[in-house]
Amino acid sequence: MTAASAPFRNQDLHHFLRDYEEWHPEDVLRVNEPVRADQGVTAVAVELWQGERFPLLVFPDVEGFSGMPVVTNVFASRARVARIMGTNIEGIHAAYRKAVVERVPPRVVDDGPVLAERQDGDIEVGSIPMLRHFDQDRAPYLTSAIVLARDDDTGVTNASYHRCMRASPDTLATSLHSRGHLWVQLEKARERGTLLNVAVVIGGHPLFMLAASARVGIDVDERDIAGGLFGEPLEVVETPRHGIGVPASADIVLEGTIDPTVRLDEGPFGEYSGYASARSTNNAIRVETILRRRDPVFLDIVSGHSPDHLNLGRIPRESDMVAKIGERFPTVRVLEYPSSGTHFHCYASLAPGAPGLPRQVALALLGLDPYLKMAVVVDDDIDVRDEREVLWAVATRFQADRDLMVMGGLPGSLLDPSSSGGITARMAIDATRKPGFDAERVSVSEEALQRAREILASG
Repeated sequence: MTAASAPFRNQDLHHFLRDYEEWHPEDVLRVNEPVRADQGVTAVAVELWQGERFPLLVFPDVEGFSGMPVVTNVFASRARVARIMGTNIEGIHAAYRKAVVERVPPRVVDDGPVLAERQDGDIEVGSIPMLRHFDQDRAPYLTSAIVLARDDDTGVTNASYHRCMRASPDTLATSLHSRGHLWVQLEKARERGTLLNVAVVIGGHPLFMLAASARVGIDVDERDIAGGLFGEPLEVVETPRHGIGVPASADIVLEGTIDPTVRLDEGPFGEYSGYASARSTNNAIRVETILRRRDPVFLDIVSGHSPDHLNLGRIPRESDMVAKIGERFPTVRVLEYPSSGTHFHCYASLAPGAPGLPRQVALALLGLDPYLKMAVVVDDDIDVRDEREVLWAVATRFQADRDLMVMGGLPGSLLDPSSSGGITARMAIDATRKPGFDAERVSVSEEALQRAREILASG
């Protein structure tokens, strides 16, 4: 299937949840017992992950949510993400890249579910429930908040994720990525002496959420990528004060402004590194309008070093890297960012080629992605989606004095606690067979395996 023929292309999250549970009930777990808003949802997800289970989770009864269902763990399974995109695990990168290339601009509509209720004046962001995910989190947070802001110079609307915590009745404290596009827009507002108008979307279709994670230039509107994933324009309504186009079927939208001169304490917060991070740009979103559906669902992303959080970020990241590295090195077979390495490690398999090619590929990977600290290149008989296979290749095909390259003093992730102010070292590992490598990998014949399956099935 292609993105355009995906079975879950209705843009309403509520339709998606209904259809997905109907068609794949084995992949949805409803937790009907009462659950605390303080770490209760995370605890259930963690226990499941430790048992190698990654279902979409629905919590109808979360403390303080007044009957609003909490949905989370949507992205924890690559197989589920592929299903939502209308492809299989092997086709995820191609399908995502196709949507990036074949973008479809949004379509403005006059009405939508998110306009059902509107609150102005005495704003109370406390009316929006939040979850505390980890013991180290400073407060309950919005983890699925997608901030949209239109660049008045270019007309392009940027969409990006930013953690948000309640700071006062009408204000959210947040951290912007100081290397991101929203930060660029905020700096423009600072230079002009103006406020930056924003809309915060809470709850959207998974394809819209994947689009908001895209690694694209500042001149690309992520809503166009959502259209590419849906195979049709994303339907948007304009917010009442600032006219920002938000998904018409969103569950909750907070419209407001960011004052470049205002700073608020924010963090620590459990980040993708698996550590609580107090690093923050300490910005403030002053909320002027709250829009919501009559029957909202609270869509959560389990933060920290969770498969839900990591897959949402790394599938677009991998897709971008596959396109870039594949253009230069067509013998690259499969590329994977393993969960164990957060966003800092990458494994790639390579078909046989010229001597030195694995080193060149590894160095190219490290050069293309500023977050990467380690790139491991293996032969194409190694399944890079199975970390045991990759480590076996390192154990049996790699010699550190010959196959290791280390470079220091390079910019990396500011959220890497081992870095020095974001300055990091990078390591390339060539774990491919070298000339003269004559060891043969052991195997069992297919005939013997088939007989074993029959014996075990009959027992």
